[in-house]
Amino acid sequence: MDFCRKEVKSDCEQLLSRFQRTGSVRFEIFSRLWREMKFSHIFYGTAGHQKRAFSHLILDTARSFFLPPFSFQIRVGGLYLLYSLYQCQTAEPKEQIRLALKDWEDVKKFEKNAVDAQHHDTVYILQQLMLLKAFYFTAMPSQLVFKKKKKMEKSVLCEEFIERASRPQELITIDLLEELSNINELYEKLKTSVASSEQAVSSINLVRTDMVPQLRSTVVDFYKWQQKKEVTVEDEDSGEGTSSQQECSERAERLADIKSRAYGQAAEASKSRRHRQVEVDFTSNEAGPSHSSSYTRIYKRSLKARTMENVHISGDKWKDVTSSSYIPRLTTLDFIPEEKPKKCKKFKW
Repeated sequence: MDFCRKEVKSDCEQLLSRFQRTGSVRFEIFSRLWREMKFSHIFYGTAGHQKRAFSHLILDTARSFFLPPFSFQIRVGGLYLLYSLYQCQTAEPKEQIRLALKDWEDVKKFEKNAVDAQHHDTVYILQQLMLLKAFYFTAMPSQLVFKKKKKMEKSVLCEEFIERASRPQELITIDLLEELSNINELYEKLKTSVASSEQAVSSINLVRTDMVPQLRSTVVDFYKWQQKKEVTVEDEDSGEGTSSQQECSERAERLADIKSRAYGQAAEASKSRRHRQVEVDFTSNEAGPSHSSSYTRIYKRSLKARTMENVHISGDKWKDVTSSSYIPRLTTLDFIPEEKPKKCKKFKW
């Protein structure tokens, strides 16, 4: 089923992108888009053992949209997509949604955020999946298989669905600002109670009085700048693409020019010099190495000499071997005249 993974992912992204344009997290809106796209027909065409394999594939694909790093709305759409696919699958018994234990903490945080924001549709759908025992809790997000491919293709995340990093907004919350303002008021009261005169009160200023409103305005300005930057980057994408292509082409031309000049300067040796054998000095070691060449050759004894040295023959056989009339059979070949092929007479009708 790996051959249709990309098509399944593109269909899910198309449904979730339509849901994102609505700007809603209601299940009623999602179900309307589901019916308009006739998404339940995605299970048609599978039969036999393919039903369970395809159900496992599409639930595994939809599960990725339910987990970080996607935005809250896309995660809500991923939850609705899991619930709808689980109910509409044709496999019997139903294929469960594989969920790793490390992801359960993210699911509980997601449920808490939905409860705090009073998104009752989201909480209800999640509770329904729990009651139906749709989740299959595992140690790993994907099944480990023997002799699995070492290099797996990494799925590219859709950038439109990913929630933009907003650390200042997460750190400087409304609760934090209220707490700072309360601390600032208590500090002012203690300072006035301790100081005896107006001069002493004005001289002791350890905390700025306008710190809370200034901190809030700074975070708001940063958020506005972030939004403007996104718009400007999208507008300048078309212009920057051509300039970057020109820079890459100029760089490639410069590298090609440098390589051509470097290879042109290298002089190739002629074939006669390339295949010329090196002169070797066969003088003995006592005479010392030759000054004409720095190369030395190791003389290897013949097979006959090594055999005669290693093989010891005793008695009269040694005389037969060393006699001049003895000729090794390995070095002679008996001449056998070739037999001419017999001519076959042609059959006459």
